[in-house]
Amino acid sequence: MDIKTASALRRLRLVSAPEAISFLLLLVCSVLKRTTDFNAVPVMGMIHGVLFILYVLFWADAWNRTKWSVKTAALYFVLSVLPAGGFFAERKLRREAENAVIASRARKEGIVNA
Repeated sequence: MDIKTASALRRLRLVSAPEAISFLLLLVCSVLKRTTDFNAVPVMGMIHGVLFILYVLFWADAWNRTKWSVKTAALYFVLSVLPAGGFFAERKLRREAENAVIASRARKEGIVNA
């Protein structure tokens, strides 16, 4: 895995958890807006919107660089629209990056010819 691909996966991983947190906070703010006078939906909506757009941009870049199958790319996109999906995406991306590092080291040391 080259450095640009690793960077694309890292960016996607780093934005996935904050995007999930902002989505959950937006849901809480929506409930509070309906049940109390507290209205933070415009602010949380903007924060979540920016993080979601970043997630989609980083997802598209990672898909382009890693050459994921359509199924894998769709999985990461669906995880972005689920309330806690970003946490699962972050964990899965971390494992994928760790496996890529291990494979790269094995190729460098001549253990694997792939």
